[in-house]
Amino acid sequence: MSNQKPVLFGIKNCDTIKKARKWLESQSIDYTFHDYRVDGINTELLEKFEQHLSWEDLVNKRGTTYRQLDDTQKENMSRDNAFALLVEYPAMVKRPVLHVNGEHHLGFKAENYAAIFGK
Repeated sequence: MSNQKPVLFGIKNCDTIKKARKWLESQSIDYTFHDYRVDGINTELLEKFEQHLSWEDLVNKRGTTYRQLDDTQKENMSRDNAFALLVEYPAMVKRPVLHVNGEHHLGFKAENYAAIFGK
């Protein structure tokens, strides 16, 4: 069991991030919040996420940013150009990404977080 603080990655004004943060705080879980717009995002960070999550899963295809890409960008999406787009447009990263106990988890559902943290 790692004694390193969990890290929640995302964007501060995202509704799902707000729900995840509220859940963590309601459970008195000490965590660090990494805001892509404030703290940055780069290929190295995405590669760390990729150790547990596929690059395809990291791309938020339901968001406004993705929908504004042209059809050529969407049709020719590969790992490398997806990472370049995610670095350029952090809002396009599906969120939240939770790093805890050496693993990365994608999305927020209270029951999943409860299982992750043994609550």
